Amino acid sequence: MVSAVSTSDLNLDLCAQEPIRIPGSIQPHGSLVVVDPSSRRIVQASANARALLGTGRSSAVLGLSLSELVGETAERQINAWLANPDSSYLRTLDINGQRLQVLGHQTAQGIILEFEQPPASEGETLEAYYPRVGRFMEDLPVHENIAELCSAAAREFRQISGFNRILIYRFDEQWNGEVLAEDGDGVLPSYAGLRFPASDIPTQARELYRLNRLRVIPDANYTPVPIEPPLDPGGAPLDLSFAALRSVSPVHLQYMRNMGTLASMSISVLVDGKLWGLVSCHNASPRRVNAQARTACDLLGQVLSQHIGARERGAYAAKRIDLKRVESELLTKIAASDSFQSGLGTHANTWLKIAGAAGAAVLHDDLLFTAGVTPAPDRLRALTEKLQSEGADSFVTDRLGQQWPEFADIVDVASGVLAISISQLHPSYIFWFRPEVERTVLWAGDPGEAKQIENERLHPRNSFTSWKELVKGRALPWSQAEIDGALDFRSAIINFVLRRAEERAELTSQLQRSNRELESFSYSVSHDLRAPFRHIVGYTQLLRDREQSLSAQSLHYLDSINEAAASAGQLVDDLLSFSQLGRTALSVLPVDMQKVVQEIVRSVEPDVRGRQIEWRIQPLPPTTGDAALLRQALYNLVDNALKYSRDRSPAIVEIRGEQLASECVYTVRDNGVGFDMAYAHKLFGVFQRLHRMEDFAGTGIGLALTHRIIERHGGWIEARGAVDEGAEFRFGIPHKGASVDG
Repeated sequence: MVSAVSTSDLNLDLCAQEPIRIPGSIQPHGSLVVVDPSSRRIVQASANARALLGTGRSSAVLGLSLSELVGETAERQINAWLANPDSSYLRTLDINGQRLQVLGHQTAQGIILEFEQPPASEGETLEAYYPRVGRFMEDLPVHENIAELCSAAAREFRQISGFNRILIYRFDEQWNGEVLAEDGDGVLPSYAGLRFPASDIPTQARELYRLNRLRVIPDANYTPVPIEPPLDPGGAPLDLSFAALRSVSPVHLQYMRNMGTLASMSISVLVDGKLWGLVSCHNASPRRVNAQARTACDLLGQVLSQHIGARERGAYAAKRIDLKRVESELLTKIAASDSFQSGLGTHANTWLKIAGAAGAAVLHDDLLFTAGVTPAPDRLRALTEKLQSEGADSFVTDRLGQQWPEFADIVDVASGVLAISISQLHPSYIFWFRPEVERTVLWAGDPGEAKQIENERLHPRNSFTSWKELVKGRALPWSQAEIDGALDFRSAIINFVLRRAEERAELTSQLQRSNRELESFSYSVSHDLRAPFRHIVGYTQLLRDREQSLSAQSLHYLDSINEAAASAGQLVDDLLSFSQLGRTALSVLPVDMQKVVQEIVRSVEPDVRGRQIEWRIQPLPPTTGDAALLRQALYNLVDNALKYSRDRSPAIVEIRGEQLASECVYTVRDNGVGFDMAYAHKLFGVFQRLHRMEDFAGTGIGLALTHRIIERHGGWIEARGAVDEGAEFRFGIPHKGASVDG
């Protein structure tokens, strides 16, 4: 607790830890008492209260009633305020034979009354300041921007307060103060265009500025007057946050003296409840400002705050409207694209305008699209992984290299990053980038020496001489309108993705219905055609056996009919198998693939008798699935290999398998005629052929059936080949049937 002791006796901690709300003392140009709201008696008072108030008593004022302290007339006026209290009280009253300005406010610890003698220069009442404030308000529309508005306000503040210099500055996102306007009489040096480091005003002081708009220090060399007793009846120090006489930090007083300022007044500029900036009034010599002038300055500060807020909200709204127009244009173009990623890439210039960026990128479903100037793909993926690990739903910075040093290598193109997540499950982000912009910043003194600690004492800086800093690794900051516009765009993109997903789901449902209908139709037709084709084959054989006198030509016709009917019957059988595959549930069991291959080799031996076949069968790992269907799939691949290698001697058929962590992979390879990889996408379609039917007989369904079987087991299949160099088919079956359909 700070009492009436000299600065040199204080063992100071950091400013952020000083008890600035409960200093335990006041400034000596007034006195203060705390009145118990129930008994109306004085429970605490400043040590100078008796002398200033002229009670005529030799004892302290503690324990006196309010009436005994100020007189009955003044008490009645104060009680009238207490009966219907405003937020604060300000009156000039006759108290014990003298005119005193009385300020009052109520707290949980009691009624705090402050008493000041009007300064010798007192000559204007509060009403006298209204015309000046009124003219200022009338002239506000002529000021085109905030800087002009602040310049006009600085002139008004100096006329009302009489201080040597008025500074109006705003805080940036790091709480450094930038001087926007200055008005002075030349007594104090100019700080126009300079910046003050954030450390000049600690966090708790800024919060107090937000709560209490006005602070006055008439003399930086004052000796604090202690509060007696130091603790209230409840045992707590007195909170003076809203007291005009509150004593300030000794460090700040030294700061003022170092600046050559012996008197100051600060008015907070609040925009939407947040501390936007300060009006700082400085005087080279001690100066008192009466309560009416302070109130006029407070009113002027509120008018300035409201108009700055209105200007910023207007600028924000105009920017948002402009960005919304760009967003609508882009979304219209994206809607006509195959995907939102390709839509962004195709309309790069519009995409960049969404956030006023020099580069942009989108990473979604492992697809990367970029526009403008961006980091390399590997650095983009690394940045995405970093954001994902941080759990960042959105990320905004204009100093990426300083915030995340591991990305210092890309600050030339990505010092500024605005990123929004478009998936809660996967590392998917839309990025906008801004390059590094080197610039010179003028400070009021070296910000690196803003605070100095010597012999365990904290000392404010001594120098306020203009100091240049070359700022690197920084991009132009993102405006709130641009950030909000990007977040809105994220919602639009997510809605677009969801809408496309719904459309795909509806198409999938329609396709499933169509497939079921086609399967049912195929099954019916195939089933009904089997008998007629078998009858044709049977009757042609009977006719051949019965009619012995048929000519050679007639016998040739019968053989042609028989072959055509048999081929058509085989096609019907294959179609029936294909259609039944989608209607039959899988019987999932362990399958010995080595045994399956041995059975297949034995079954094809009659068909290849007389051919020179070289079987190269390696050990095959077992798998899990429907044994009959897997046998059919493998049989089709082996049959395919034998068919297309019939002109080779020897024909080589290689069958091998390997067991991986999540699946078993099987390969069937031959040395036959092969195929052109340009047509590989046609291999697994129904009735698709890469060779003439006259050269290689078949129904064109075998590979489609194999693909369907593997697909139903949750696996995959691929083909590789080259003309006259053979073909290779590989398929994978997941372990334990985890992805098996059925």
